[in-house]
Amino acid sequence: MAKPRDEMLTISQVIEEIRIPRATFYQWRACKKGPKSIKLPNGSVRIRRSELDRWLTSLEEAA
Repeated sequence: MAKPRDEMLTISQVIEEIRIPRATFYQWRACKKGPKSIKLPNGSVRIRRSELDRWLTSLEEAA
């Protein structure tokens, strides 16, 4: 059976899910404190669902 593809989330989807302002996401990204992201050739930024989940789990473990 084929492995399902990892969903690619937009910044809007991520900030809505974790309920933070867009500016906070960009600050975390600039400081390398947020989830790893992918910049596409058209300039759009995406975050893999698995990376967001991994990042959130790491925050739980650090708390």
